[in-house]
Amino acid sequence: MFDFLGSIGGAIMTPLYYFTSGIVLAWHWLFEQIGMNPDGGWTWALSIVGLTLTIRAMLIPLFVKQINSSRNMQLIQPQLQELRKKYGHDRERFAQEQMKLFQETGTNPFSSCLPLLLQMPIFFALFRVIDQASRNGAEGARGFLSGAQAESLANAEWLGGRIADTFMSSEHLETKIIAMTMVIAMCATQFFTQKQLMAKNMPESALNGPFAQQQKILLYVLPVVFAVSGVAFPLGVLVYWTTSNLWTMGQQFWVIRNNPAPGTPAFKAKQERDQAKGKTVQPDPALPVETETEAQRLKRQQPKKQTRDQRRKSGSPQPKQAKPKPKPNKPAQEDPDE
Repeated sequence: MFDFLGSIGGAIMTPLYYFTSGIVLAWHWLFEQIGMNPDGGWTWALSIVGLTLTIRAMLIPLFVKQINSSRNMQLIQPQLQELRKKYGHDRERFAQEQMKLFQETGTNPFSSCLPLLLQMPIFFALFRVIDQASRNGAEGARGFLSGAQAESLANAEWLGGRIADTFMSSEHLETKIIAMTMVIAMCATQFFTQKQLMAKNMPESALNGPFAQQQKILLYVLPVVFAVSGVAFPLGVLVYWTTSNLWTMGQQFWVIRNNPAPGTPAFKAKQERDQAKGKTVQPDPALPVETETEAQRLKRQQPKKQTRDQRRKSGSPQPKQAKPKPKPNKPAQEDPDE
């Protein structure tokens, strides 16, 4: 049974070994052509960075879909809350109405996980390529790696530590320090990327919904998961994941700054920047539209009351005082003695 499952796993991972190692070797060849040492740690580290940039560039269309879907999820939160109030007692009907709303608005609640899920096979393939090279040397070559290239990767030193070593397996203090620094950087970039999204590109109406609660859970759970598992990752894998997080942070910052979701602090900040530059300020579609013009508003406003001294100082004419009405003449009372 285990042999059967192992053969299936090998059939799935083998193409990924060739794909991952092929991109790494292409970047390695490029750096070698510009005069870098083919066995140097920086050459292999930068080749892994090149792998990261290549994969993330290929995932840009999915990232755009992720941003649009996340924005739609934020904007339909008031509608989801209404559905929950209306059909909360009937789960089946609520699920049907919710799916109908997703289809009408073109929202996919699972699209936010697509870039992460699609990177995981590359992540594990790179892990296996580096791990097998470090454990078995030339015999551990995977994909397009030759035996000599596998030994070069296993022995390459970067910043005083070997790229193929992990925090747990290495006995060198330098490697442990570098590995722990990379784990902290990996977790910090993961945390601040998610925090940036929630703080600047989520409307207030969505901060208390179930989608926001899910985001808050991921905000604190994912860094802990990566911190616990990161001590078993080779330095090369940590380089890949930290670079990927930095890419996500920069890409998300650009999208939030230039195309923020309506009704968010980022949208208001963009309006202020456009106004300062003299550009046409786009109204926030998440806010109610004011149909009353400024002239109508001023006309409707009542003048403020002023005291007599204020009117005298401002030079405004004082209202004329009404003349007292003459009292009617009372008939003379007759003298009772007459």
